[in-house]
Amino acid sequence: MTEVRTVEDPAASARRESPPSMIERMTLILDAFNGPSARLTLEDVARRTGLPRSTAHRILDQLVRQRWLAHHAFGYGLGRRALGLGGRDGGHGKIREAAAPLLHGLQVTTGLVAHLAVLDGAEVYYLDKLGGRLATSVPSRVGGRAPAHCTALGKAMLAWLEPERVDALLGPEITRFTDRTIGELGTLHQELHRVRQRRGLAFERGESYPGIACVAAALRGAEGPVAGISLAGDIRAPLENVAPLVVTAAREASQILFPGSGSAASGTRARRRGGAAAPATWSPETMNRLLAVDGRGDWM
Repeated sequence: MTEVRTVEDPAASARRESPPSMIERMTLILDAFNGPSARLTLEDVARRTGLPRSTAHRILDQLVRQRWLAHHAFGYGLGRRALGLGGRDGGHGKIREAAAPLLHGLQVTTGLVAHLAVLDGAEVYYLDKLGGRLATSVPSRVGGRAPAHCTALGKAMLAWLEPERVDALLGPEITRFTDRTIGELGTLHQELHRVRQRRGLAFERGESYPGIACVAAALRGAEGPVAGISLAGDIRAPLENVAPLVVTAAREASQILFPGSGSAASGTRARRRGGAAAPATWSPETMNRLLAVDGRGDWM
């Protein structure tokens, strides 16, 4: 007698034998990503793992919060922790290489402290710092972190994320670190709107550390912000004078990382947000229009 075998749908089998423990389910989801460049939607993850869609969504959210995964507009990908376990740096080496000569030029030209950082959850993660004699006066370090909502670097990158994504990253409450720190999500969203109106320029004066001021702009590709470049110094530093240099450096680094697509991506995003691509240089009159000064003398 001939034995008849049926081919079983792997997804159906997985649904029947769904792992009972959270660790097993998390492992199942991480295993669904077959490489550092893999991008999966929620539906892809549910289909590959056999987990119910609601269960997959809940675990994906937890993995994103813990930085095992990253959530982009085009789906989920491996996060910094997962990439780090494999000996990879998540593309940070390429970002450093693209930005290194530009950071050096900014620091030498202005005498201020130049930073390069990426957004990591609700924090900025510093990839590079060039400071000359001022380096010790700015409390940042390579490999260090700072809250995104109260740093110019963080605001420069958050401004180009969808508002819902910003809320998910920061949570319902944000911490004040000084009397100048933005402490409410609604106020932060207003500030991020102003960053977009200023063509991507983000400022902060004493929001993270008393006595320190900073101006930053994001490096952007077609999928959103990938890093940020900033200049920092004493709170009295005339940041409006160096702001165009920061924007130019961020744009040039973006074009190095994404040749042939940087300007188009910037223009598309800007039009979507109601802004325009940044010019190479700005006149004093243009800067005065971009920078609105409130009653306390802060850039808002």
